[in-house]
Amino acid sequence: MIRYSVLDLAPIKQGEEAADAFHHARDLARHAEALGYHRFWLAEHHNMPGIASAATAVVIGHVAAGTHRIRVGAGGIMLPNHAPLMVAEQFGTLNALFPGRIDLALGRAPGTDMRTARALRRNLAGDADSFPQDVVELQHWFAPAQEGQPVRAVPGAGMDIPLWLLGSSLYSAQLAAALGLPFAFASHFAPQMMMQALEIYREGFRPSATLEKPYAMAAMNLFAAATDAEGERLFTSLQQQFLNLRRGTPGKLPPPAEDGAALRREAEAAGVGHSLACSAVGGPETVRRQIRDFVARTGVDELMLTGSIFDHAARLRSFTIGADICREMVEEFAPA
Repeated sequence: MIRYSVLDLAPIKQGEEAADAFHHARDLARHAEALGYHRFWLAEHHNMPGIASAATAVVIGHVAAGTHRIRVGAGGIMLPNHAPLMVAEQFGTLNALFPGRIDLALGRAPGTDMRTARALRRNLAGDADSFPQDVVELQHWFAPAQEGQPVRAVPGAGMDIPLWLLGSSLYSAQLAAALGLPFAFASHFAPQMMMQALEIYREGFRPSATLEKPYAMAAMNLFAAATDAEGERLFTSLQQQFLNLRRGTPGKLPPPAEDGAALRREAEAAGVGHSLACSAVGGPETVRRQIRDFVARTGVDELMLTGSIFDHAARLRSFTIGADICREMVEEFAPA
C-alpha cells in the first residue's frame, strides 16, 4: 500500500519575499493534511534567492505548528554543514514540541555552491569521507543516554525520531542499505541513477533495529491542471528556474513563460529536460498515467510529489489532483 507525501522547497516567487513563501508552505501543508498526504518535508538550501528554507528546522516548526496530524520533517538536512549534536538538539526540540510527527532525512551534499559552503564554516576536506561517521554519531545522540555519559543531546536523547538517508547517486543507497535505514532518491532533479540506486539499496539491505526490510521513496515533480496545455504552462516556471540555475544566475520562481515551445527547445539544449524527466505534467488523465508508470517502474513504497507552481491556488489544485490519483492506487492495491 503505497504512501504519498509532499516535498516543498518553499519557493520565493518573483514579486514576493520569504515571508510569503513561509505562509504558502504552511497553507500547502494544511491542504496536504486534509487530502491524506502522509508527510510534508522541507529541504535545506543556501544562497538560493528562490528558496526560503535555509533554516530548515525553523521552517519545520512553523509548518508543524499550523498542522495537526501530518508528519513534518527535513528532506533533508545536509549533515556536513552541521555538527551532529546540534542537529540532534534541533530535532529533539521539534519532537518535544510535536511528539511523534517529526522526520529527519540526511544528505551529504552541501546544498549550495562551494563559496557558500565555506561561509557555512564547513571543513571541505574529507566531508564525504566523514558522512557515515556523522550519521552514526547522530544515531548515538538520539539513543538513550547512559549513566555517567558526559555529553548528551537535551532534548534529543532517547527520542524515537525516524532517520532517512537521501541521495541522487549510489553512495547514500549503499550506506542506507548497510545501516538498515529508509532511503529516498532525489529523482525530481537528478533521475540518472535512480533505478540503479534503488536496486543497490534493496539488494544490499541489512535489517536493523530501525527497519526489518528495505523501504524506498522516490520524488516526482507534479504539475497537474484541468488540461494538458495548462499543466505544461505551469511547468514552464520550474523549467525557467532550472535554466537560470544552469546559467549561473539563480533567481526567484518566475511566472509561466509566454512561449512554452521556445522555452522547451532552449531547455532541452541546456539539459534541463533530462534533469526534470521524472515529472507528471498535464491534465488528470495524463498525470494519472505518468504517476502510475513511475510507481510501477520504481516499485517504491512511498511517492513524494513536489511542484514549484507560481500561482498558489493552481499549486493547491495540482496537489489535489495528485492526491486523488494516489488515493485511487491505494484503494486498488489494498488487501481484500
